[in-house]
Amino acid sequence: MAMKTYGTYFQNDEKLPVKYGEINLINPPRQRLRGEALLEGVEVYPVFQGFCGTDFELMKMGREGKLCPKFPEGENRLINGHEGVVWVPSENRFAIVLIRGGDSFDPTRYTEDETYFEYGCDKADGLFCDKNYFNPQMLLQLPDKYENLKKLPLSVAKKLSFADPYACAIFQLERMEDLGEAQNFRVEMAQNKCSETEARALSKKNTFRKTVVFGLGMTGLFIADQIRRHYPEAEILFVGRSDESCKKVQFSKEIAKADYLCTAGLSEKETAEKIMENLRGRATMFVGTSGSNVEHKIAFEHKVLGCNGVYNSFSLGPKVTYDTMPFGFENHLIFASINFRQEHMEKAINVLVDSRYDQVVELIEKEDFIKDPLNAYENKIFCKGAPLKTGVIWNKEYIDEDK
Repeated sequence: MAMKTYGTYFQNDEKLPVKYGEINLINPPRQRLRGEALLEGVEVYPVFQGFCGTDFELMKMGREGKLCPKFPEGENRLINGHEGVVWVPSENRFAIVLIRGGDSFDPTRYTEDETYFEYGCDKADGLFCDKNYFNPQMLLQLPDKYENLKKLPLSVAKKLSFADPYACAIFQLERMEDLGEAQNFRVEMAQNKCSETEARALSKKNTFRKTVVFGLGMTGLFIADQIRRHYPEAEILFVGRSDESCKKVQFSKEIAKADYLCTAGLSEKETAEKIMENLRGRATMFVGTSGSNVEHKIAFEHKVLGCNGVYNSFSLGPKVTYDTMPFGFENHLIFASINFRQEHMEKAINVLVDSRYDQVVELIEKEDFIKDPLNAYENKIFCKGAPLKTGVIWNKEYIDEDK
């Protein structure tokens, strides 16, 4: 007997790349990590979902007919959604779905002979539906104080819609620390005439001494938040186009205890000069999150990234170029990596439940969304003037809207 549900899904269709309706569900055995058992999914009810920019990019891919590699095997559609809270009826508890798994030892760093999947993004259906099936090993626990609840406070659900991107930020910190330490510990040994152990600690800390986060969205904010939590002495500068008086700028500055530079009306050269003026020098770490090609020009052509500096290319889409002569002599390091391990998401859950991130999530009514998902994406959720984050209560039975 076919399993069916209602939800939204992406398809290859120039005019209707996202659609709401009845869907046939599949439940193929999946594995969390290489060497583990292939397990069929257990039934869950999605409760609260957040909208991610990746969803919007996938929708655009569907409009261009490029989604085939993203579909689950044998299917011609992908149920979207990878940020949210679900209810597990067989266990009477709420859970966060660990999005990334597969036949790999570490899904963040899979190799050529390994495979991966991502619920709601790549080869596996996601959360924007009334029910679905997920590997039971990938249904992560909430903190103890939220056990035995039948309704989850709305404020907590809003915060937990960030578990996926915040976990990614925790992974970014790990990567910046690992690479930054290796990049410069020998310089620290020479300058301070100290042991390698002492030099590595100094190098890790000084990687973030003068940090630029280019682009002001939730990704950049989360990375800056992680840097601030671990390196209280770091100088952090957000760079974006929004007016400094707007809510998201003020919120971001407050959370990350950072400065802000508005680039509206500034040329690339003027932007670079203003950044270095604010930092009183060149950057030790440059995090590109704006999704624009301006990032690498500011960092390399206009020399915002200092000697021995690290460039974290986090944006999807822009092409990063550099002049090999100064690149080599100034000893720059460029890296790019996305995603996270289970431990990162578990840490993210614990950080988020005690955070203020619910304050930046605004709701769209489910009925408004499912009536015309395409219009909602283009004109309400991912348009000029849209909220910093949009979420939707998918199943009100499990949400306490007064808390």
